[in-house]
Amino acid sequence: MLGGGGLVAANVYASATEGGTDARVLQAGGWGPGSATIDCPDVGSRLTSVPDDARADVDRELALLDQQVSAAYQQLQASAQAVRQDPGSADGTIMNPLKEKRSAAIERIATAIDRVGDRPQGLADMAACTLRPPAQQGGAQGGQNSGTQNQGGEGQNGNGQNGNGGSGQGGNGPVAADYTDITTVQPNVQAPAPQADASRGTFTSSCGVNANGLFNSDNVIVAPGVTNGAHHFHDYIGNQSNNAFASDDDLANADTSCVDQGDRSTYYWPVLRLQNGTRERDANAPGGGTEGNAGQIVTAKDVTLTFEGSPRGKVTAMPRLLRIITGDAKAFVNGPANANASWSCTGYEDRQLKDKYPLCPSGSDVVRTFRFQSCWDGRNIDSANHRTHVAFADAEGKCPGGFQAIPQLVQRIVYDVTAPSLQDGGRTHPLFAVDSFPEQQHKPVTDHGDFINVFDEGLMREMVDCINSGRTCGAGGKPGGTPSPSADASPGDGGQANPGNGGGEQPTQQPSEQPSAQQPTQEQPPSTEQPSSQRPSTEAPSTEAPSTEAPSTQPADDPGTAPAPAPTTKAPRVFATTSSTRNPSAAPNRHGSHHSGAGRSTPSSEPSTTAAAEPSATAGQTAPQTGAQTEPQTEPQAQQGSLAETGAHLWPGALGAVLLIAGFVVLRRGRRSAR
Repeated sequence: MLGGGGLVAANVYASATEGGTDARVLQAGGWGPGSATIDCPDVGSRLTSVPDDARADVDRELALLDQQVSAAYQQLQASAQAVRQDPGSADGTIMNPLKEKRSAAIERIATAIDRVGDRPQGLADMAACTLRPPAQQGGAQGGQNSGTQNQGGEGQNGNGQNGNGGSGQGGNGPVAADYTDITTVQPNVQAPAPQADASRGTFTSSCGVNANGLFNSDNVIVAPGVTNGAHHFHDYIGNQSNNAFASDDDLANADTSCVDQGDRSTYYWPVLRLQNGTRERDANAPGGGTEGNAGQIVTAKDVTLTFEGSPRGKVTAMPRLLRIITGDAKAFVNGPANANASWSCTGYEDRQLKDKYPLCPSGSDVVRTFRFQSCWDGRNIDSANHRTHVAFADAEGKCPGGFQAIPQLVQRIVYDVTAPSLQDGGRTHPLFAVDSFPEQQHKPVTDHGDFINVFDEGLMREMVDCINSGRTCGAGGKPGGTPSPSADASPGDGGQANPGNGGGEQPTQQPSEQPSAQQPTQEQPPSTEQPSSQRPSTEAPSTEAPSTEAPSTQPADDPGTAPAPAPTTKAPRVFATTSSTRNPSAAPNRHGSHHSGAGRSTPSSEPSTTAAAEPSATAGQTAPQTGAQTEPQTEPQAQQGSLAETGAHLWPGALGAVLLIAGFVVLRRGRRSAR
């Protein structure tokens, strides 16, 4: 009887927790795979000034530092059992070798700068990393409160993200504590009152939702010329030639998915994935599954790009090729000082979250918002750490001294995803999370957005005139622009996210009704709507036949050596997940600079061939804009839910039940014999 009962109990527990994402991966504690994280000082953020002649070498070494941490994190996961038994063993096998490699790379950075300028001080002290168990994670963030938004991305106050660990489908997050019910969050959005001479207009650009599936794991702003410099995948809309090797000329001459062909700007952000066991084409590729970014990539339902004015006065034109990064891809270990992306739900956008993913009620969609910096130093299109050349306005909408107001990009991305079922570990409704560096564990606080201004100068002047004169213009607006009905509520930025309709009274409203949604109770400008009649053909601007080259699955370079310059025939890894034609990008030269590390923008003569894509449409065929998620791949990573499969795994329980019943029968017969 005891043996049979034990078999039944053990089999029921095992059946309840097997599958691609089970309840155990959401539990705190332990040193399991992904439950610890490697916390390394961000060398790039320290480099606020890098001479132009040293930037190429510095870029390469900073990208190598990211590669070293990624490799160490993967090694930590592979040796999880040994580390669980003896946490100290990680020092000799993982942490000390990582420190040695980082020391060598940091010395090469200092030497490169020293050759043409002043040698930076204190970098050597940034070589050592810390292995943080779950109880210590989030400590570097100074605590985070999902219901608080501070000006300029200065951080949050509250309870912190402690003791939650991380597993998830990719082995490194997310966890249940990364989600919160949006209906329990108090309204927390405030906007500065506009002054009399505020620039009250808006300009909207409509560039689609990346329905043609343009993705890569490059990092053109932070790691130009380095394949897989981001270690996670990005969605791209607008410019169709954005990869690590794209030069300024490549970007200027590229096709665009924008309705107004004068906007060749590049807008990109980490992809959102469902951890549902779907095997995407990048499942075995760097930047994808090999670095913990697993599951189905979700195509946005709607993307709105709105440029807004300043509550303090007029705006000036953005300089061509200006780079802006908002948010911090490494905020989980760096702390939230530069965290700026916000999460909410349609109908509840007066409640914004930075360190939590929202659980939206039925009929409400997930909303992801980026408010970019709106103050420019008037001189530089980029800076060594990609931050000091731009800034946020303060709580009253005023730019820092020496900075001037420019149009503020407000990027609003809407997803039709169901709230995860946390009670069963995401089995009924899968978890969703953004791609991230492996050690960042898919935390929502690491979300970030990137923008490179490639507007035609004439269109930029039109934008500035529209905003300064209080009109509503751009794709979806009326010809010539109309006065903006929201002129009396044009906000500043200060790192604020977009509010909604005042407490979520209309959770089913269409996302196009509130693209920037500055005031919860005010009427939104009519021009911010993006009628579908204007967008279907924008997702595949090129009529060229796609390349039939298969995506590369080669492993990442050896983290212990500096990456060599890319050969002239090497193509950046680009993956398509929809059955539409996309523009293959050829980038013969590169120039650039991108997020989470330090500065770069050095030209090079390294050519790149056409990016790989999966062909599934004839040449000249345009991509339909379905507004739905990408079609899942047919090969699952984890099979679950089959009745026959479940039955096949229950035979130990059935045997236990037979033994239990037989025990009762024997016991009853024994009692009768004794009588």
